[in-house]
Amino acid sequence: MENQKSSVMVIGGGIAGIQASLDLADMGVKVHLVEKQPGIGGHMAQLDKTFPTNDCAICILAPKMADCFGHPNINVMTYSEVKSVNGEAGDFNAVVTKKARYVKEEECTGCGECVEKCPTRIPDEFNMGLSNRKAIYLYFLQSVPRVVTIDRDNCLKLTRDRCGICQQVCDKDAIDYEQQDQDIQLNVGAIILATGFSLVDALPLQRYGYSKIQNVITSLEYERLSCASGPTGGHLERPSDHKTAKRLAFIQCVGSRDTRRSRYCSSVCCMHSTKEAILASEHEPGTQSFIFYTDLRASGKGFQEYIKRAQDEYGATYIKGRVGEINENWSGDPVVWYEDTEADEVKRMTVDLAILAPSLTPVRGSTELAQLLNIELDEYGFFKTDPYFSVETTRKGIFACGYCRDPMDIPESVTSASSAAARAMSVISNQ
Repeated sequence: MENQKSSVMVIGGGIAGIQASLDLADMGVKVHLVEKQPGIGGHMAQLDKTFPTNDCAICILAPKMADCFGHPNINVMTYSEVKSVNGEAGDFNAVVTKKARYVKEEECTGCGECVEKCPTRIPDEFNMGLSNRKAIYLYFLQSVPRVVTIDRDNCLKLTRDRCGICQQVCDKDAIDYEQQDQDIQLNVGAIILATGFSLVDALPLQRYGYSKIQNVITSLEYERLSCASGPTGGHLERPSDHKTAKRLAFIQCVGSRDTRRSRYCSSVCCMHSTKEAILASEHEPGTQSFIFYTDLRASGKGFQEYIKRAQDEYGATYIKGRVGEINENWSGDPVVWYEDTEADEVKRMTVDLAILAPSLTPVRGSTELAQLLNIELDEYGFFKTDPYFSVETTRKGIFACGYCRDPMDIPESVTSASSAAARAMSVISNQ
């Protein structure tokens, strides 16, 4: 066991977890950053741009990922999950399971030779299933660490004892099919939760036609299509026929503000769809975007000006009304049926592509993690925090920041991460 009570464990390697880790590390604190995916970056790595400045998301994130991975005070533990935690503030004992990559991290250079030769193709989760990846793969183009991972459920060598090509072509002898999961014990003084969010499952919302109509996609799928590193190289192509989509419908509040599912507002969707409408016009001038909303939530600095810019400079049209149903015509075009609440009429609109803004929920597995840590969740499933000290959970020494605490955007997540880091520092400083 690594006996460092003055260290901190950060769970979640998205922008909030990275910021909290960097803040603590710069103060001289040893940090163990635990991320369940093969690389850090979280959902921000999937985005093309950020609102309201339209800055390149990966251009902001990549330097922070590199700083985090290269910092002498940060132990980045990717492809890992927390198995157990006991103890008390100032003296927590944690067990972290580091899953086998079947690749020697210290030897792999991420050259991609093994990936190129692998014969197995499966849907790429990072690209939201819009493209395929190999059974041995780099998590994403700018992945940190730049180390490939073998998918144990789809590798022919691991499942059927066949193939083995990746081992044959690796000049660094980095492939190790005998590698096993490893339990690592940590002794830390404080814990920070930065586990982020998941998109609500749109499949049960059958009236929107998701999965039945090819040209109905989610907002995160749209991000991958519009991103230069995505499956279409940044071209907004319809999934059905790969033609450029020129007429877009953005559907807000899909599953949110709904008493049967997520009763809260996800906070970021209105501005996110505004950004996507702007990007569509920048990628393909003349694109028409229609944003169907319940209420426009634009409370951040510069947000109202951002909406006005979308209307005046990019021709975005905002329609106050709830979409009741989406079906398709003979050519695969989505037909949006909606109630125009200002005109008090039921109308329909035919578009090339319909983009759903699903509710953002606490990340899947939050309930199990809360039980493991012996902390409470609020009525919506977020980690419950003190109303006056907003990053403090119901267990002393454990803090929460970013979207796992409350619906918030990237700047708010970064701010809350710094706040959580400061509170964690106060705990370990008193030991």
